[in-house]
Formats: sequence, structure tokens, C-alpha cells
Amino acid sequence: MMKNYDIDIDGAGPGGYVAAIKAAQLGAKVALIEKEYIGGVCLNIGCIPTKSLIKSAKVYKDIINGDNYGIDVDVSSVKPNMKKIVNRKNGIVNKLTSGVKFLLEKNGVKVFNGYGSVKDNNTVIVGEDILTTENIIIATGASPIIPPIPGVKEAYSNNVLMTSKEALSLSEIPQKLAIIGGGVIGIEFASIYSNLGTEVTILERLDNILVNVDDEIRDTLLKTLKKNKVKIITKANVSSINDKEITYQLEGKDTLIKVDKILLAVGMKPNVEDFKHLNLDITKQGINVNDKMETNIKGIYAIGDVTGKIMLAHVASSQGIVAVENIMGKVKQMDYSKIPSCIYGYPEIAMIGITEQTAKNQNLDYKVSKFPVAASGKALADGEFEGFIKIIVDKEYGELLGMHIIASNATELISEGIMTMELEGTVFDMAKAVH
Repeated sequence: MMKNYDIDIDGAGPGGYVAAIKAAQLGAKVALIEKEYIGGVCLNIGCIPTKSLIKSAKVYKDIINGDNYGIDVDVSSVKPNMKKIVNRKNGIVNKLTSGVKFLLEKNGVKVFNGYGSVKDNNTVIVGEDILTTENIIIATGASPIIPPIPGVKEAYSNNVLMTSKEALSLSEIPQKLAIIGGGVIGIEFASIYSNLGTEVTILERLDNILVNVDDEIRDTLLKTLKKNKVKIITKANVSSINDKEITYQLEGKDTLIKVDKILLAVGMKPNVEDFKHLNLDITKQGINVNDKMETNIKGIYAIGDVTGKIMLAHVASSQGIVAVENIMGKVKQMDYSKIPSCIYGYPEIAMIGITEQTAKNQNLDYKVSKFPVAASGKALADGEFEGFIKIIVDKEYGELLGMHIIASNATELISEGIMTMELEGTVFDMAKAVH
């Protein structure tokens, strides 16, 4: 059946569904195509469920440390129940995805459940439906990278090796967990499972974990992870997996470790295979787009992880709005210079702008100010006094160049830096504001 639309959006993640709602609100006739999850990876098997597990792990940690708050606790009777933790997570996911479905319906977006095959810049086929359109927005996201390590496929088939998707739905807490990869995903899961009592080992082939994080922030996190008995092995190159045994090379020597579960967290790759026949400009990073989210083919736009720009949900949403507004005749451009990012560990990390290393490398005339969280009365009262706030400013004018926080609630505190940078404020404006 032939159906006409102004905009077809392929993928219903935080980029696709936000773009669909925005387009409908601006008067466009919109089709949203999703083969699996409304809400995409983020709502279903990524950001949101991870935060649910993090909260459960934190509650468990707070209970067993109840003595610190003047509460007598029989620690021997306190146990995390993984099935209940996962059920809570599933309830949160269902509530959110139902909310998104309601918003799509309320705004008149037509949702097609199925695989969308993009034939050209005006035609998408979903099952027996042929959708014709003036514009296509590709928002198909990314998938976990599966490196060609001997034994990976077999370990995955035997439910020993998992990606972040399976790590969110375990029925039991593993005694020993190896995480291959020391990026954001690996660190968040290390925080979750170490606080639930798992013996966690991180294997990272680079010289350090979280290579894009400010050095001082990373050093503080490393101390916390080690205090939680997370073992971090850098410069470790995994050479093979044999069921529950991992062999890695370190300084020219082979070392073997035995675990109960293996989490593969070496990064994500854009889902671009289904679009190569369109002659799009596709690089190793993803579909190449300009600041208006336009591809090299007129009428085709791309947003979110599939572009490989910055793989964060809030970036995808912002890109979706920019793409739609350009389609609808407004001139809008993405600005990647003020994008915040965060890591939901213990404590949290949040950052915006440049790191001190970058300021040094660029020979900027800058100044650094730091404030320890332990000097905050509220933090002491909460029992959450690990970490510090670091601000990097231009010496001459006090312009905020970067803000880095490692602390409880860092992901909310960073908003002050975001707003200051967006409004082109200075550190003097921040200090002048009464808090």
C-alpha cells in the first residue's frame, strides 16, 4: 500500500522519536519506523535501565553502611535480589516507553513497527507498505563492537560472554566478572556490580581507562574503584576466550584468569550497513553530515549515533530537532562546543568544555580553581563527600572554558556550567549569583 509523508524517520530512539514529535508539532506529516524498541537503546537497553541498576546498587551499599548514619543493620541478612532489581528496571522501562508511545500518538505521528528499507531519497518500504516522502531522517543508532577475538562467539552462545544488553537482565549476581574495555560503559557496570558484591576485573588495552576524562578526575575515580576492590589492568590485550577463561597479553606475557561472566564493552559502531547502496558519504565513524544534519544526498538527513559525532542520547535529540527545523525551513546548526557528558559511577562524573590537558596543549592563558566536596556541609550531611569540582577559565576575561565534577549528583551540578557557557557568562557571573 502506497502512503505519502513529509518526513520518514528510520529509528525511534532519543533522536528519532524527538525528531518525530518536533516535526509533527511544526505541521509535518510524519512516519516513524522502528523494527524493535520504541525509545531505542537508551530507554530499553542503555541509559535508563543502567541508571535503575545503579540506584539499586547504591541503595544496597547505603543499607550495609547504615552504621555510618546511626542505623543498626544486621548486614548478614541484607542481600541484593537480582531478579527483583531487574523487575524494577523493567517496570521503569515499560513506563517510559509507554509514555513515548502516548506522546507520538497524541502528536499524530504514524508509527510503523518493522524494518524500514530505504530504497532511495523518496522511498521507504516497511513490510507491505511503500512510504513516499520528501525527506528521510536516518536515526538507526549503533551496536556493540564484537572484536575478532578467538572464542568470543562461542562464549556468547554459551551465555558466558555478554554485551551491555544482557548485563542488564541477569538473573543472578556473578561472583567474578571480567569487563573487556575501560570506557564509559565498562566503568558504569564495574560500579554497579562491584557495589553488589561482585569481584570485578577491568581489562583495558590502552594505557589508561576513560582517556578523554580530565587527568585529576580520572585519578580520583581510580582510587574509588580500587577502594571498591575493582581490579584494573591496563595495556592488557585479550588474545583468546575459552568459555569462562580469558587469556590476555601484558608486557609480552600471557596471563589467564577465570571468571563467571564476561562483559564485552569495547565501544559501539554505527548501524550503516543498510544504507551503503544509497551512495551516502560514509566513513569509519558513521554517516557524514554537516552542521544542519544534511548528508551528501538531498533530502536525506542523519542524526544520533549513526553519525558517529558524539554518541550521547541528548546529542541525538538535539540533532533531531536541528534536522527537523532545517527541513521545515528554519536555518539551524548544531554546536558541539557546549555538549555536557557524564559517567554514572560512584561517585558520578560530569564535564563540559575542555580539560586542563587540552588547555595546556593549546597553550591557552588559563587558570584552574578547585573545590573539594568534603568542604560542603550538605555533602558531609549526606555522607557523600568524595570528589571535587574543577573549573578552567580564561585568565583575562574569566570566560568559562571547562567544568569537571566528580561528586554525588555531579550530573545535576554540571547544569550550572552548561548555562554559564551557553549564555557566554564568566566565572565572575557564577560567583556573583546568590546560591
